[in-house]
Amino acid sequence: MRLLIVGTLEGHISAAAKIAMARGAKVEQVDTIEAALAALRGGQGADLVMVDVNLNVKSMMESLRSERINAPVVTCGIGNETDAAVEAIQAGAKEYVPLPPDPELIAAILEAATEETSAIIHGSGPMEKMIALADQIAPSDASVLIVGESGTGKELIARQIHMKSKRANERFVSVNCAAIPENLLESELFGHEKGAFTGAVARRIGKFEEASGGTLLLDEISEMDPHLQAKLLRAIQEREIDRVGGSQPVKINIRVIATTNRDLAEEVREGRFREDLLFRINVFTLNLPPLRDRLDDINILAEHFAVKFAELNALPARPLEPAAIDALRAHHWRGNVRELENTMHRAVLLAEGDTIGPQAIMISDTLGANEDAGAAQADASAMVGRTVADVERDLILNTLGHCLGNRTHAANILGISIRTLRNKLKLYSDQGLQVPAPGEGERAAV
Repeated sequence: MRLLIVGTLEGHISAAAKIAMARGAKVEQVDTIEAALAALRGGQGADLVMVDVNLNVKSMMESLRSERINAPVVTCGIGNETDAAVEAIQAGAKEYVPLPPDPELIAAILEAATEETSAIIHGSGPMEKMIALADQIAPSDASVLIVGESGTGKELIARQIHMKSKRANERFVSVNCAAIPENLLESELFGHEKGAFTGAVARRIGKFEEASGGTLLLDEISEMDPHLQAKLLRAIQEREIDRVGGSQPVKINIRVIATTNRDLAEEVREGRFREDLLFRINVFTLNLPPLRDRLDDINILAEHFAVKFAELNALPARPLEPAAIDALRAHHWRGNVRELENTMHRAVLLAEGDTIGPQAIMISDTLGANEDAGAAQADASAMVGRTVADVERDLILNTLGHCLGNRTHAANILGISIRTLRNKLKLYSDQGLQVPAPGEGERAAV
C-alpha cells in the first residue's frame, strides 16, 4: 500500500514510517498540508494519509472533498490531544493515532486501510476456475474486460490480475465511472490544467497519469458517456492523453482493466457504447458467476463476515447454526456478495445467545426467487388506483434504502442507468421528499 505522512512531530512520525515500511508499505513524507495536496494533485496517490493532528486537518479535508481527491485520512499526535482529535474526526478523518507509535496499532491501521483489497474468499468450483484463468492471463499486458452482476467481486479479480502481473510493484488505480458525474469524469480520468474551468485552482494529474507504469481499472465502464468514450479509445490506442485545458499530449504506459454489469454487445446495438472501444478493451473477457450459482461460497463468506463484524462491533465471534446457513443458501442474492455482507452485519448485531440462528437472518428482498406468491399478489392489488409515477417513486426509494444508500447498487437492481437514478432522486428532493444519503464510498462523488 501507499502511505503519505504529513508533518514531523519531533521525529515520532519518522518512527511510524519505519514501522509502516517494515509492514510492506511504500511511504512518502511531506511537512505541510500544502505539500500533501500538491503531491496528491500531482498524481502521487495514496491509499492512506497520516496527518499531524495539529496541522489544519479541516482545511485539508475540505480541499480533498472539493477537488474530489479520494484518500482516507487518519490523524496522529503526541499524547491525548483530545480537542484536536475530536475536531479532526468531525472534519472527516477516520481515526486518531496516539504517538509514540505502537507497532501493533500501526499495523492494524494499515490492515484496515487495505482490508480485503486483494484477498478473494471462495470455496466453489466456478470461482476456482475464474481465479485460475485470471492468473493465467495476468502476466500479459492485454486489456481485460470483467463482466458480472453488481457485488460479485469484479474489482477483487482486477486486483488479483494486477498482483500477478509484471506491473505488480507499480500502482493499481481504480476509478468508478458510475459514481462520478459525467461532467467531472473527463477531468478525473485525464486531469486538467489550472484555470481550465471554474474551480480548477491548480493543475490536477488524472487517473491515467497516476496509473502510468501500472494498472488502471475503469469500473462500470458502461456508464461512461459516449462522447467521452471516443477520448478514452484514443488514449488506449495511442498511449497518450490530453489534459483538460492542456496544449500538449502526455505519454502514458498503463494496462487497462474494465468492468461492467451490462451486456456491452447490447449496449453497442442500442448506440450507448462504441463498438471500436469494446473491441479494444475485451482482448480477454472474464465472466464472474453470481453468488446464487456459487452456493459453496455462501457458507465461507458468511462465516468470514460473521467474524469480521463481530470484531468491528467488539462482540464475541459466534458460529452460524445450520438453519441459518440453510436460510442463506435458499436466498436469491440479487445483490450478491455485497448483499450477503450487509445481511451478516445485521445478523451479528441481532443474534442472541452463543450462535447466530435463522431469526437473526433478516433478508428484505421482495424481488428474490423465494418470495411468497400470495404476498406478491396482495402487493400488486394494493397498487391499483395509484399512478405509475407514484409506484415508480416508491420502488426507487425503497430499493435505495435496501441498498443502504448505494446508488450504483440500486441502479443495477432497478435496471436503470446511474444517470437516470440521479435525475429521479433530484426530482424527488426538489419535491421535498427525503432521499437516502449516498452510501459508503459514494459520498464524495455523487
